[in-house]
Amino acid sequence: MKYTPINNKLFTKNRKKFASQMKPNSLAIFNSNDIYPISADSTLPFQQHRDIFYLSGVDQEESILVIFPDCPKEKHREILFLKETNAHIAVWEGEKLTKEKAFETSGIKTVYWLQDMEKILFEIMTQCDTVYINTNEHYRANVEVETREDRFTKWLKEKYPAHAVAKSNPILQRLRSVKETIEIELIQNACNITEKGFKRVLNFVKPGVMEYEIEAEFMHEFLRNRSKGFAYTPIIASGNNANVLHYIENNQQCKTGDLILMDVGAEYANYASDMTRTIPVSGRFSERQKTVYNAVLRVKKEATKMLVPGTMWEDYHIEVGKLMTSELISLGLLDKADVQNENPDWPAYKKYFMHGTSHHMGLDTHDYGILTEPMVANMVFTVEPGIYIPDEGFGIRLEDDMVIQENGAPVNLMKNIPIEIDEIESLMHS
Repeated sequence: MKYTPINNKLFTKNRKKFASQMKPNSLAIFNSNDIYPISADSTLPFQQHRDIFYLSGVDQEESILVIFPDCPKEKHREILFLKETNAHIAVWEGEKLTKEKAFETSGIKTVYWLQDMEKILFEIMTQCDTVYINTNEHYRANVEVETREDRFTKWLKEKYPAHAVAKSNPILQRLRSVKETIEIELIQNACNITEKGFKRVLNFVKPGVMEYEIEAEFMHEFLRNRSKGFAYTPIIASGNNANVLHYIENNQQCKTGDLILMDVGAEYANYASDMTRTIPVSGRFSERQKTVYNAVLRVKKEATKMLVPGTMWEDYHIEVGKLMTSELISLGLLDKADVQNENPDWPAYKKYFMHGTSHHMGLDTHDYGILTEPMVANMVFTVEPGIYIPDEGFGIRLEDDMVIQENGAPVNLMKNIPIEIDEIESLMHS
């Protein structure tokens, strides 16, 4: 891995938090992701399942974690099963975790090779009543492939049909949404890498550059700072491309007078950052572009103030909608009649601002979090209002990553990334 080792106290604490929420005499099992094939012998780069990483720090394929707090044998209360490493694998694929290195990484003392999994699992399954399986219940999940976790769950339920089954996901949704200090530091590091990429791009952009060249500048800076690359597929959208919310082709030329909406973020140690900035290709905003930009920025600043403990996500978005409606009326994009006659299920402002303002962020860009429960301290949320005007050939979105505090305003992990118009224009002409 490119990132520096993470203190295993984080993973030990995460397991203790999870175990404290389990039913008596139960165990939980977590699997790594598959390495996904493309064609022939080609594969996608491995990405670890975030849940097993959160609980163990193991960033390797073919790994299984078992948590069994009430196990009669103390050594089996936490178990890692790993793919056995050897000299041949080391030559062809690189070094895998040894049992000693796995302990250093995870804080788990009991490590077996995967070939022993069925034998050990049979022993401990005879000692428990309930088994926690790990299903993907994220509100944005849309999974068509059968994952390694899915295959394992089918096998487990078939082999042990008399056991009660419980879900790990509701526990993880709550635990992962509230970050530990080490996690916030890792997200901050990802944000700092994103900052370096953005400042590099400000010195690079000029009329005639291609969107993919800007993407390449970000990637250069990310890789040289120990990131694997982008936390999600980057959006580099110049001109009217910005009005396609998930524009990812990034293959057009940036033209004089246009704006470029850049929704990018570096990952670091599997933790995401999520930034959006909108900059002028020519280094100067037009007066109309400035007016719309500052309207978006005002909404962002006011929305940020609402990210405090106790806020309900749904109520928050209603209030942000009111802020945006006022700004759109001032811009001449809506009038009072539009608002009076609006459909309550699709308010008038949605014509120009059709997406949500905030989402949880962490190990996943759209991270775990139960949206029907109030916000609490140490949750990390994006704030990302936008105004999209196809008739005028541009769209503007601004986004930062915020940590909710026990008291007062949230902490902006991207406070050092330029966002004010004067700042951006000055840096582009420096």
